[in-house]
Amino acid sequence: MLKYILQRAALALAVALVVSFATFMLLNYATDPASALAGEDATPEIVEQIRQTYGFDRPVFVRYFEWLGGVARGDFGESYYWNKDVASLVLERAPVTIALALSALMVTIVIAIPLGAIAALRPNSWADRLALTFAVSAQAIPSFWLGLMLIILLGVMIPILPISGDSSWQHFVMPAFVLGASSVPAVMRLTRTGLIEVMESDYIRTARSKGYRGFALLRRHAMRNALLPVVSVLAVQLGQKFGGSVITESVFAINGLGRLALQSILGSDIPTVQMLIFIFALIFVLMNLLADLLNAALDPRIRIT
Repeated sequence: MLKYILQRAALALAVALVVSFATFMLLNYATDPASALAGEDATPEIVEQIRQTYGFDRPVFVRYFEWLGGVARGDFGESYYWNKDVASLVLERAPVTIALALSALMVTIVIAIPLGAIAALRPNSWADRLALTFAVSAQAIPSFWLGLMLIILLGVMIPILPISGDSSWQHFVMPAFVLGASSVPAVMRLTRTGLIEVMESDYIRTARSKGYRGFALLRRHAMRNALLPVVSVLAVQLGQKFGGSVITESVFAINGLGRLALQSILGSDIPTVQMLIFIFALIFVLMNLLADLLNAALDPRIRIT
């Protein structure tokens, strides 16, 4: 088990390094970072001065390995836009994004799993069709549009929730719903499909012969096996919510990592953008590792060597 965890952790680190390398190359080759920092009206002399000041005149591979060495020492560089240490910027904003991502995941679980269970109990019934229609509709609605509609409805027309900021739990209600709703269709349909397959198993027929019916049958016999693939998807969805926070935090003016990423991109702040993409990639692959470990814990038939 320990060997497996170490192998997967090493693979996660390798993936994050590949993503960081690709990101660094794109950020430095897609545009001239010195010109982007100087602005459109800067003279060639000012651009050249910025290039020498920040070391953009040196080979990009040398700068990448210098950045990587700094990360290994805990030095994430200085932000060009905020004039602060990148590590302190990330630490200031991270708690807000973590709270938002976990709240959104809870929204997904609370809506998607009961909806999938209701649909699986009576396949092709009106309840099943209604649940599938809801899933398709939720998947078709863009997150930014849903956020704007909620702001108009619950923030302006019926002012019961704040429309921007992150100073209280009420500020997270609408953003968590918007971020969590995007994952409901996938989790709901996976729960439905898994439960329908499990309900046709021999041990479920045996449970029925003992008198178990409806939600008692689901809760005591079917749910555990049916939720194995759902656990993997939820872990991956949690990783995606950190990346998806860019749009949601911008719509609701939440000062988390997502909004920091957008502000840094607009300000051509390469060190901050580079670090945030590295963190998002690392979180995503670690969530995949967590999903595998949870599956092994839930199902002893899964052998890990």
